[in-house]
Amino acid sequence: MKKKQLTTLAGIKLPMLAMLLVCTGIHSFAQKNIYNIKIDVTQTKGSIKPIWAFFGYDEPNYTYMKDGQKLLTELSALTPVPVYVRTHNLLTTGNGKPHLKWGSTNAYTEDSSGNPIYDWRITDSIFDTYVKRGMKPIAEIGFMPKALSVKPEPYEHNWTPAADYKDIYTGWAYPPKDYKKWGELVYQWVKHCVERYGKKEVESWWWEVWNEPDIGYWQGTRDDYFKLYDFAANAVKRACTGARIGGPTTTSPRAEKANAFLKAFLNHCADETNYATGQKGSPLDYVSFHAKGSPKFMEGHVRMNMAVQLTDIYKGFEAVAASPKFKNLPVIIGECDPEGCAACSVDFNPQNAYRNGAMYSSYTAASYARIYDIAEKLGVDIEGAVSWSFEFENQPWFAGFRDLATNGIDKPVLNVFRMFGKMRGKRLVVENDKAFSLEQLQTTGVHDSVADVNAIATTGEREADILLWNYYDDDTLAPEATVKLQLSNIPAKKVIISEYRIDEEHSNSYTQWKKIGSPQQVSKEQYSMLEKSEKLQSYRKPYTASVRNGVVNADVRLPGHAVSLFKVKW
Repeated sequence: MKKKQLTTLAGIKLPMLAMLLVCTGIHSFAQKNIYNIKIDVTQTKGSIKPIWAFFGYDEPNYTYMKDGQKLLTELSALTPVPVYVRTHNLLTTGNGKPHLKWGSTNAYTEDSSGNPIYDWRITDSIFDTYVKRGMKPIAEIGFMPKALSVKPEPYEHNWTPAADYKDIYTGWAYPPKDYKKWGELVYQWVKHCVERYGKKEVESWWWEVWNEPDIGYWQGTRDDYFKLYDFAANAVKRACTGARIGGPTTTSPRAEKANAFLKAFLNHCADETNYATGQKGSPLDYVSFHAKGSPKFMEGHVRMNMAVQLTDIYKGFEAVAASPKFKNLPVIIGECDPEGCAACSVDFNPQNAYRNGAMYSSYTAASYARIYDIAEKLGVDIEGAVSWSFEFENQPWFAGFRDLATNGIDKPVLNVFRMFGKMRGKRLVVENDKAFSLEQLQTTGVHDSVADVNAIATTGEREADILLWNYYDDDTLAPEATVKLQLSNIPAKKVIISEYRIDEEHSNSYTQWKKIGSPQQVSKEQYSMLEKSEKLQSYRKPYTASVRNGVVNADVRLPGHAVSLFKVKW
């Protein structure tokens, strides 16, 4: 099946929609799909942590390549606070040439007598790229160098999206033949980072041990992983006492096996004997796990399933909250995505056809907003949610990878993170007469003829920011929604309102690419046109509106899968 047949919105051009009206009387729109959203700018409920300022990818060598550097520069500019970056394969043996789901640094080899040889040149070039931009690594300690693996052959894979995913699990996924050498490797790496970047800088990073040890990424037992963790964590602390170490970065906690692994790990770090020191317990400064959705291709279109991802998050938070010793630790959702394979293109995975256009944007806005709600409900300290999405060098335009940019051009989803980056201060209570409850979202999803139209809002100094979305699970022409937005208790007589929009016609390079004929050979003129369409765009010029009795009313028309950010200043 060809790609054009899979992307059901590819040929649909949504009409330009009416602009925002702010006044004391409400303009009369059709009464279908009307949502009343009220926000009192004095009703706060805690700060808005930049949990969205976390990104990751499999191929570490993309970091310092042309498009990788460009994208990292853009990500670093999202927000005044540091953006964190996680990547696989930081200790994998190889020549530094990446391909899909593969990268290497050759950090560790051995001479003919079995003596370690450390080479930090590639890992340095990766971390240098981050630090230069004010970014911070989530330094993933993995995977196993060839010289240490108990089963080194075969080692480098040549996986493609047409192959079985299990083909990637080669010699790098096995336990070390010598855990003391493994611990010494970690010690030398962290020690080197302290010498190169300074103790204060390294203490601001997050270190983690391995990736998804409950599935094929780890070809040892659960206890083998605990041993791997203990030796690595001990080494990190010996090299830099104040460095932050965490794990276990397991897969979806809704699954019984993954949930049991997460709980057993927390118990091991709390009460069991440390394999490296012989003492009780292991260092643990934060807890991590992964949360993924599960889209399907059905009846000629994609149906997302946010319920699956939100259940993962809920179950993971629940496990942490139940830990007597670690319930107050920060939690990082190490991969937080609509599904599980960034490098699985749409050509072989039709369920991934959501990735290029506005649907990915609305899903991201709606799902990230609910992370705050779940954390608040369970009393968990959420630190970050890593969007496992970056870019793929030298791949076809809009090939349907889960990425933020294609050939150096930003995709619509990146603009959602730009919107989050513009929000400041404390979260505001949002009243919505048709809001989905968390229970509904976790059990039924958003595909029974009713869209998820809602908002997350914040207030800073003389400002309120409101992020609105119109999300629907089905990648079809979702119905337009009318939002009757009311802001109250504004301590001013006038406000200045700006609106930013992502939809089919705004902040959408994919639509522009289709308009110019979907070329795979893009001219300089076409590239320039795409650059103009890729960034976050204003829906209209900022304007002044009157406030009466502390209230501003607005009627907002949101197309299906649209996201709008309002900045209201006084």
